[in-house]
Amino acid sequence: MGYVRTQQVGGVTVIEFHDEIDIAAAQQILPDLDAATAAPGQTVVIDLTPTSFFDAYGLRLLCRAERRVRERGGWLLLVCPHQMILRVLRAGGLIGRFTPLATREEALRPTGSEEAAG
Repeated sequence: MGYVRTQQVGGVTVIEFHDEIDIAAAQQILPDLDAATAAPGQTVVIDLTPTSFFDAYGLRLLCRAERRVRERGGWLLLVCPHQMILRVLRAGGLIGRFTPLATREEALRPTGSEEAAG
């Protein structure tokens, strides 16, 4: 399966990161991530639920995806139920940039993108 899986769920692009997200994984994920965040005005959910390890290279991927989606007039939501990854986000000063949600279902609620914008 690789490190990334992208699918459409009810008009929302869902990108799952799998396994350990480090420099090697980031290099493989980048082309898929750029393709998934290329369309204008879309809602994108990045789901870290299947992720077992996440370092600064993972943070760079998140920031790149968020910037690309925002520049194209869309919304990015982050699903992260893991306390260790949340610590990495806090250490990187990104909790204010991302508001991590606990479940994919929460991110896919119809009001999800409106809440993220507010």
